[in-house]
Amino acid sequence: MGEKVVAGGFDLSDRQQYRDKLRRCLTGLERLLAQERFERPRNLMGLEIELNLAGSDGLPKMLNGQVLERIASRDFQTELAMFNLEVNIAPHGLGDRVFDRLAEELRTSLAYAHRKAGEVDAGIVMIGILPTLDRDDLVSSNLSDVDRYTLLNDQIVAARGEDFALDIEGVERLSCSSKSIVPEAACTSVQLHLQVTPDRFPAVWNAAQAVTAAQIAVGANSPFLFGRELWRESRPPLFQQATDTRPPELQAQGVRPRTWFGERWIDSAYELFEENLRFFPALLPICDAEDPLEVIDAGGTPSLAELVLHNGTVYRWNRPVYGIADGVPHLRVENRVLPAGPTVTDVIANAAFYYGVVRALAEDSRPVWSRLPFETAEANFDEACRHGIDAKLRWPRRGRLGGVAEVDAVSLVREELLPLAEAGLDAWGIEPADRDFYLGVIEERCRRRANGATWQVETFHRALESGLSRDAALAATTRRYAELMHAGEPVHTWPVGVPEAVGMR
Repeated sequence: MGEKVVAGGFDLSDRQQYRDKLRRCLTGLERLLAQERFERPRNLMGLEIELNLAGSDGLPKMLNGQVLERIASRDFQTELAMFNLEVNIAPHGLGDRVFDRLAEELRTSLAYAHRKAGEVDAGIVMIGILPTLDRDDLVSSNLSDVDRYTLLNDQIVAARGEDFALDIEGVERLSCSSKSIVPEAACTSVQLHLQVTPDRFPAVWNAAQAVTAAQIAVGANSPFLFGRELWRESRPPLFQQATDTRPPELQAQGVRPRTWFGERWIDSAYELFEENLRFFPALLPICDAEDPLEVIDAGGTPSLAELVLHNGTVYRWNRPVYGIADGVPHLRVENRVLPAGPTVTDVIANAAFYYGVVRALAEDSRPVWSRLPFETAEANFDEACRHGIDAKLRWPRRGRLGGVAEVDAVSLVREELLPLAEAGLDAWGIEPADRDFYLGVIEERCRRRANGATWQVETFHRALESGLSRDAALAATTRRYAELMHAGEPVHTWPVGVPEAVGMR
């Protein structure tokens, strides 16, 4: 949703015209695929991270406009709410010491942004959900001052026709309602992009879907919302409920939610774009002047603007992306599973694990998706979100027995997925030093059963035991998290507890 959108109303003819343009865009995509117009592989990856702004007290700061003015860099953009920012890292080729280079770029960018935020008594916090967020922070008056967010909110609210129900039962239960989609802004994530050819796309997407649960298990970092301890990774249920255009009656009928795991393995990228048109009504029926079929007939490359815009309002955890670079179209898999943080090292370790294991699984002669029912992959995702690193997942057995068996997430990662990730990174041409260091971070999280979520929960409970009130314990946990995040050592090394908690109330 990075496109420039001007707020305004829509009438019936707008929606019909937009639907017609979407169909022409889909036909255009089909022609481009048939003509093999897409860019050849260049092993390109990209990275986006959503961030929070918080003050020295650990509470959110609604200052993204002021902070962005001071940062004055195109690498940083607004996000949905005034306490959000996003940083975008330019595409890199997968190979050599790319992960160390990415880590250095991120550290430099985040340190600069943090200094600039400090000029207005704010700071950058890279975390899945800011623990100190309150319901009063997530209201429509705190939407970023950007037309596209206002318009998207208005359209989703109109489509739903009533308040959004937030009901998440985890360690504790959260049950409340919202008049806007702003609670979705609590979810700050890392988005990993991988450019692939049309032929490779289905294998990469299927592999990415299969490993979402493992990604969450080792990378969970969002255990709190509105003062409640919920799932170890609470972003997925929150995101789905906060953007759900379906009133209860449509949910009962089985209408698909716009935040969606999917329902089957695929054989082509086209299937995902076609499903997005077939299942989901347009939220932003804004038409571009371009006729995509005329552009193709003339030998050009169409922007497929309507298709791209619509695709950005369907929130798959692994999203298909159509883009253009230097006049040539390409396809990407956008992995949206991971929460932000805890540190730059942790983010890059998560990325190394993902790119390595997806490469290996996508090239396996016995694809995991041929042995793992899609419904099981979805159930694994749900289990990992609930229980994080303590999740029990179902995975195809090795050897002649076949079938699917239950396995601890840490055992699956250590015994099967990390060796695959190592082989995958070797296939990308990653330097052994980079490979071993970043996969070693994942190995240590598994060995210690520690990630961002476990640290937050243990630290919060220690703060409570020291005598702090619930709100004070959450604020102290957030302050300590921010301090350790900026220190930069990976989360599995963090000492649990809040040193200043003793004597505070």
